[in-house]
Amino acid sequence: MAVLEIIHGLLHLAVENGASDIHIKSKKPAFLRLSGHLESVEMDPISPEEIREFIEQSVPDQFFEDWARNRQVDYSYRVEGIGRFRVNGFLQRGLPSVVMRHVSDHPPSFEELNIDGQILSKLCREKDGIVLLCGATGSGKSSTLAAMVSHINQKYDKHIVTLEDPIEFTYTDIKSIINQREIGIDCASFADGMRAVLRQDPDVILVGEMRDRVTFETALQASETGHLVFGTLHASNAQQAVQRLFDFFPEERRIALQRQIASALRATITQKLLPALEGGGRYPVSETFILDSLGRKTIMDGQFEKLEAVIEASEDNGSKTFNQDLFRLVKAGKVTKESAIASSPNPRQLEMNLKGIFLSSGGIVN
Repeated sequence: MAVLEIIHGLLHLAVENGASDIHIKSKKPAFLRLSGHLESVEMDPISPEEIREFIEQSVPDQFFEDWARNRQVDYSYRVEGIGRFRVNGFLQRGLPSVVMRHVSDHPPSFEELNIDGQILSKLCREKDGIVLLCGATGSGKSSTLAAMVSHINQKYDKHIVTLEDPIEFTYTDIKSIINQREIGIDCASFADGMRAVLRQDPDVILVGEMRDRVTFETALQASETGHLVFGTLHASNAQQAVQRLFDFFPEERRIALQRQIASALRATITQKLLPALEGGGRYPVSETFILDSLGRKTIMDGQFEKLEAVIEASEDNGSKTFNQDLFRLVKAGKVTKESAIASSPNPRQLEMNLKGIFLSSGGIVN
């Protein structure tokens, strides 16, 4: 059987069963990630030669040199009648492996993602500033951003420019004009794309990843000149996200930047995905930090260690801690108590909360 026939059969099986990812390792059968768990596929092991042949047949010409030189490569792959996939090819112990993620051509809605869209839709109405989606790989950042872009597209006449590596969701212009640029094909790097985007009359800029100082510095400049910037950052909470922004710059610039970042930042939203209690699938749980005067002052003063307490005290503006959101999901019967406690940054506090015990500045409240 030809290698493309084998791979296409796997991709069809993955989409049919709602798998998020397909793992293909040399000399092993493939695995599908279903509702967060890896499940093996009943099939013969896939040889290193077959995996190498698939990569070399499917990789776009622009990225072939990356594969040949660096032995790893990222690209998009479309199969007619099956769908689009984000592909990462790499070597491990000298043998080729591939991980493929299914990407829907239909951008999700807030409802489809099981996300309360009230706060996100409010952020979509901002005229300028920076909104950061944070979390580990596979935590749903790209899907949430796609839902926000789709929401703007349906509601407002905006020019949206995205910089992605690779392009994941695709959009049909409704009320907005959306130009999507793929790193390595449409522009050389995020930094180059960001430098050019300010000459493209954007209203909204989506940066697939804040990777370096030039990209973030240009995003800051854009936010200060009347543009709304969405971006992703690998961070586990708001405190880490804010500190990462300062890590892009030398120490001597940080004091001056505290006021600039506090002024530009509109929100950080940090996501995780938990298995749903019923029906398969996963529910997003998030820490949401909406900046108000207290949040801005905390950043301007460089007191990043106080951000969690600021979030906990700012429920009125839409902010919420991970534990506050986990508490909501458990009480609503969406996720199990066990999975909530396992993913909590403060499991002891969450256990107390679920028993009806809450700590406040005045002591214990039952």
